[in-house]
Amino acid sequence: MTSWRPVPASVPTLTGSPEERGRQQAESAPQEEVRAAIRTRLEAARKGSGLGSVSCDYLKKQWRFSFRHCRTAMAELSGIAQGFGISQEDLFTHQHLGILADLARTQPVDEDGCSAWAVTDGPDGPMVVKNRDFSGKHLGIQRIFRHEGPDLVHGPILCLGSLGSPGAYSSGMNAAGLAVVDTQVGVRHHGTGWVRYFLMTEILARCTTVEDAIGFIRSVPHAGGGTLVLGDRGGAVAAIELAAFSVAVDHVAPVFRTNHFVSAELVDETLLSAKSRIDDTSAVRFSGLEATLPGKAWDAASAVDLMSGHGPKAALCQHRGQGETQTIASVVYCCRDAVMYACLDNPCSGSWQRISLAT
Repeated sequence: MTSWRPVPASVPTLTGSPEERGRQQAESAPQEEVRAAIRTRLEAARKGSGLGSVSCDYLKKQWRFSFRHCRTAMAELSGIAQGFGISQEDLFTHQHLGILADLARTQPVDEDGCSAWAVTDGPDGPMVVKNRDFSGKHLGIQRIFRHEGPDLVHGPILCLGSLGSPGAYSSGMNAAGLAVVDTQVGVRHHGTGWVRYFLMTEILARCTTVEDAIGFIRSVPHAGGGTLVLGDRGGAVAAIELAAFSVAVDHVAPVFRTNHFVSAELVDETLLSAKSRIDDTSAVRFSGLEATLPGKAWDAASAVDLMSGHGPKAALCQHRGQGETQTIASVVYCCRDAVMYACLDNPCSGSWQRISLAT
């Protein structure tokens, strides 16, 4: 068992309109570090031919679509741009770098992976759990924010993500007890539609249950790529694979995903990179979750213990010494009580916080 002593904590609150909350993100933040992280990724994409003519044409279509259909996300992005002194166009491109690498069939500028799962019940109620693995410069700019605003119709939300990115860039939970986390999956086809990072915040703003979220997801077009794992206060869970032409929904608990599609309808849509350590270990991490999760009454402490594990082939807790990828954040959402346990470091050794939406 890992030594787990979560400390009750409060987190910064962003209030007002989406644009106002975006501007507030930059207050007391390492602004130059954030600008450098984004600039480094954009420069790497340009050098790697990830921003060629095909990508630029795609971004223009996405820009028009997002201004028309993703208004709150674009307003928040505008505020972030103002706060950090970065152009909104660059931030918008930054949100699409994984997609652009797929379109150009180039190596992604960073390896962005995750292991995520959800269970319907246990001593701490329904839970949604995620490790975020990343090879870039996002370790020092992970943050948890509480969002409050008139567009959040079901009350405040907690979001874990990277400074310089909107809302639930990695995960989040709303006051109704609905939690959503994501995993990155490269895919063969992309379309004009909701990019996953905008979609996640919108789900938390407008939905109260997994069923509500699935209905919304099915009603809109998607850019394609990645998965969502969701759970709610009532014990419903789902894993959703997002393709540009379809979505696949898995309700069979426990649900879990890593960095490839597994549904019969989308399994061949996965675009794997032979040079990516995350892609190389995705199947092994998935098999490990498949063997470990069923048949156990999971609580927050045992979830943290699992995500802190170091297997010989594909550890859920990744360290730099095992390759370029590192687990930069780990989170456990307890949906029944609207409580979040979070570690902004390796979960095996970093400090854990307990944050409640009730306070």
